[in-house]
Amino acid sequence: MNGGGSEEAAEAVAAAPVPLEWKFAQVFGERTAGEEVQEVDIISAIEFDRTGDHLATGDRGGRVVLFERTDKRDHGGNRRDLERMDFPIIRHPEFRYKTEFQSHEPEFDYLKSLEIEEKINKIRWCQAANGALFLLSTNDKTIKFWKVHEKKVKKICDMNVDPAKAAGNGPVVGPSIPTSSKPYTANGGCLDKPLGLSNDFSFPLGGVPSLHLPVLTSSEISLVPRCRRIYAHAHDYHINSISNNSDGETFISADDLRINLWNLEISNQSFNIVDVKPANMEDLTEVITSAEFHPTHCNILAYSSSRGSVRLVDMRQSALCDSHSKLFEEQEVPGSRSFFTEIIASISDIKFAKDGRYILSRDYMTLKLWDINMDSGPVSTFQVHENLRPKLCDLYENDSIFDKFECCLSGDGLRVATGSYSNLFRVFGCSEGSTEATTLEASKNPMRKQVQTPSRPSRSLGTLSHGFRRGADTSGVDTNGNAFDFTTKLLHLAWHPTENSLACAASNSLYMYYA
Repeated sequence: MNGGGSEEAAEAVAAAPVPLEWKFAQVFGERTAGEEVQEVDIISAIEFDRTGDHLATGDRGGRVVLFERTDKRDHGGNRRDLERMDFPIIRHPEFRYKTEFQSHEPEFDYLKSLEIEEKINKIRWCQAANGALFLLSTNDKTIKFWKVHEKKVKKICDMNVDPAKAAGNGPVVGPSIPTSSKPYTANGGCLDKPLGLSNDFSFPLGGVPSLHLPVLTSSEISLVPRCRRIYAHAHDYHINSISNNSDGETFISADDLRINLWNLEISNQSFNIVDVKPANMEDLTEVITSAEFHPTHCNILAYSSSRGSVRLVDMRQSALCDSHSKLFEEQEVPGSRSFFTEIIASISDIKFAKDGRYILSRDYMTLKLWDINMDSGPVSTFQVHENLRPKLCDLYENDSIFDKFECCLSGDGLRVATGSYSNLFRVFGCSEGSTEATTLEASKNPMRKQVQTPSRPSRSLGTLSHGFRRGADTSGVDTNGNAFDFTTKLLHLAWHPTENSLACAASNSLYMYYA
């Protein structure tokens, strides 16, 4: 029995994917040494579209910037055709700036005497159609539906009037029209000043046979962003999430206490499907922190709470989904409770895996992977920066303990990633037997912070107490012994839907890596 178990374990380790070696691809908006970053330029949202050929970022200044992939064709063939060839291909994903537009402006709510900042909280891509791109963007109160499409710029050319002379540099005469000292009418009569014409305009002698119609041409193509719809006045509290449905017709928006369901075509009406607001606000014990639709089942969504739980909701059960169909939460280890327990348990982000089988959640200290068919506890727990546990008091004093880090999964579901301080981010392998735990820095040399022998984070349900171990690590330092910089934090990152490629936001800079 024991021999068989050890053989199975050895096979699982042998079958586990090899840890990836990450390489720098490119950077947009790189800072020079000592350059001061403007608050409005700090990136606040990142999202790949479902094909991975487009990337959108939002910033605190309310702008949305779009990038498009440029290496889709190589050596005269399609990228997907090259994949079917016998020789291995090392991809160097390349994106280029496509366009940008001002999505939101600062507003003021006069009824509540409340300033509404323009910062983009979330961006979600919608289904592209007819060569146009569609996306949703939101700030604290208002969601907007944008269409970005190509438009031909029409120009008038082959005119009778010389534009240079029309600007006041000489008589306004066409290049093929001879100039005369006196203007004449069509029948040969002389006028001191023809009706509707200036003094320096001249007709040719003997009529106007050389006049012709100008030609309208379409020479340039420009990208035009257009706001199709505005979904407003539906949230009393700040919007923290938007998520579009797999049916392509609806999406949800979530604030601290409510989740609303919208139809993309109807902007003046939404349906409240989750409401956790108690009759007496003094009885409030938790708030909604994130919400996400299932990637394939249009009736299922999940939302997380500030108490560290994830609830799965089936909209077929009732119109108001206050009663969840499944609850995922980790049992508290006896004797481990402290003043900071509830604060660090708050989930800042959740993501469904591409197949919808797993949910990834991020709280302040850990990443947790949940199987939606098993609600007894997470199937994997990854320690992100456990060495900060002795510094929780300092983190509370400088408000860093309330930072909201995002998380993401690879398209194949074999790896997960999230950010940390000092512009570091971590990549973990989540397949059976994997020991991958890579620490990377958002810079042109991402592997310089890498540990030679990374230790595996706690994975099994029987070792959950490891999440509360103390004193093993040096407090307030990263994996190389350098002091953590709590002012440089990597909150936002996104994984390419089909390839091992990551986009990370470090302040106002967008870094891209591939493996």
